[in-house]
Amino acid sequence: MMTGACRFVLLAVLMFTDVAPGQTGAPGALSAPVPANRAEVAAAFDVRAAVDAYLAKMPPAQRARSDAYFEGGYWLQLSDFLSTVIVMWLLLRFRWSARMRKLAERLTRFRPLQTVLYWIQFIIVVSLLTFPLTVYEGYFREHKYGLLNQSFGPWMSEQMVSLGVSVVLGAILMVPLFGLVRRLGKNWWVWGATLTIVFAAFVSLIAPVYIAPLFNKYTTLQDRQIRDPILSMARANGIPATNVYEFDASRQSNRVSANVSGFAGTLRVSLNDNLLKRCTLPEIETTMGHEMGHYVLNHAYKGLVMAGVLIVIGFAFLNWALNSSLARWGEKWEVRGVTDVAVLPLTAILFSLYFFLLTPVTNTISRTIEYEADMYGLNAAQQPDAEANVDMLLGEYRKLDPGPVEEFIFYDHPSGRTRITAAMRWKAEHSQSTSAEEMARPLFTER
Repeated sequence: MMTGACRFVLLAVLMFTDVAPGQTGAPGALSAPVPANRAEVAAAFDVRAAVDAYLAKMPPAQRARSDAYFEGGYWLQLSDFLSTVIVMWLLLRFRWSARMRKLAERLTRFRPLQTVLYWIQFIIVVSLLTFPLTVYEGYFREHKYGLLNQSFGPWMSEQMVSLGVSVVLGAILMVPLFGLVRRLGKNWWVWGATLTIVFAAFVSLIAPVYIAPLFNKYTTLQDRQIRDPILSMARANGIPATNVYEFDASRQSNRVSANVSGFAGTLRVSLNDNLLKRCTLPEIETTMGHEMGHYVLNHAYKGLVMAGVLIVIGFAFLNWALNSSLARWGEKWEVRGVTDVAVLPLTAILFSLYFFLLTPVTNTISRTIEYEADMYGLNAAQQPDAEANVDMLLGEYRKLDPGPVEEFIFYDHPSGRTRITAAMRWKAEHSQSTSAEEMARPLFTER
């Protein structure tokens, strides 16, 4: 069950009216005579009107549903944080954490194994305590908004797989981490941060090969009409790609998506079967151009560096806050110090607080990287109208038109309006890229 505790581990490792054919919603801007030079073309093209025309493709009822879903997620971020704090406080206040440590000590004298046994108890207890919120967020709420295809059995099965992954990955991290704490004394936090960064790279390395296939079936894309243009675009952009992977995300939802995952030798670009079923070839190409941008611009490495900076600062804060808190309440909680595995609930509270307050920072880092990939994809695929259509499909579960402060705080990707504006601005400077078919293509049906 991907509860607050599971997220904490992975965090330590590391959010309508169809346009009829021949119409655009902005006829004056798009049907004007072609001016003599590029500057005049750009001046004549009304970017704002073109953006509004694309936004109008989504029926009002679906737009309202998408907005409600995404805005509700703001409150879920707060509820996730508070639930983590409350559950961890309960483990400390009633000394359940100390009891779990004592049980591990009774079962074995081998310190690393004690850590593993404590971790297993910890993750299971926390998962059970947070399960009501988990099942509401991940199952009932997703069904309410029509974003989940699974019945409860398959969904619950995946939660158990997530729990198993968290048990294994958490044990792999916790054993050496507490080993360092016990051996290094006051400087533990420096090496603890370093270990966590290395661990994040390790998880990124193994995720495409060993973790992602636990949830979806990955196969090489066989349709040559789609595969060959993607591979051609990859070669043209200096990417030595020989395969494109597809995965069966439709078993979970109808969301269109693609991703670049992995690290070093396991880096791969994948697209889901919803993208293949719901999108045209130009839309697939611009999506894959975005993912190629992540590869060419070394976003996996840059992201790891930026996350590493935040992790180092976080461990410095953790060192100070742990010592201060334990000096005041450690005896009451029966926590012996930072070397005691029973300190983990307090660590979770402090790290959760740290990253909760940093939400605008982490979102801005992610949003900036995604915007860079957007621009790369536009230049690689040269399909601005297709890009706008994909952005609208993503608007099924992301609010399309937030305010600037709202986008800054809550968005880890650029909003739909921001992305479509970038695409239309690019189109204004490349008038030959206009695709009447993509502009007129209906995307939604009334529900």
